[in-house]
Amino acid sequence: MDIIFLREMKVDAVIGIWEWERKIRQTVSIDLDMATDIRKAAASDSVEDTLNYKSVAKRVQGFVADSGFQLVETLAERIAAIVLDEFDVSWVRVRVSKPGAIRGARDVGILIERGSRPADD
Repeated sequence: MDIIFLREMKVDAVIGIWEWERKIRQTVSIDLDMATDIRKAAASDSVEDTLNYKSVAKRVQGFVADSGFQLVETLAERIAAIVLDEFDVSWVRVRVSKPGAIRGARDVGILIERGSRPADD
């Protein structure tokens, strides 16, 4: 199995359940692990033959910036659906966190996996 990953994408978004959270933008951090077969790209050395992680990042960043969900759970599910539906990915792991959201904790968030995780070759 091949994994293309993106780490610590920072996006400012309206997210949260409290009234004050609905009035401000907070930074969320997003990690993606995406299963895809990179062998064709490795042989051709062409971006057209692989998952273009810049395209994934731009799509996810734009979606998150325009969103207004109450729960990070909802945001994570929607990100997973975008990656699975719009890109050549059979499985995705999405981590969404709100750094500093809980006093005394560095980070809080959600980690989900969606799709069919391929067997290791």
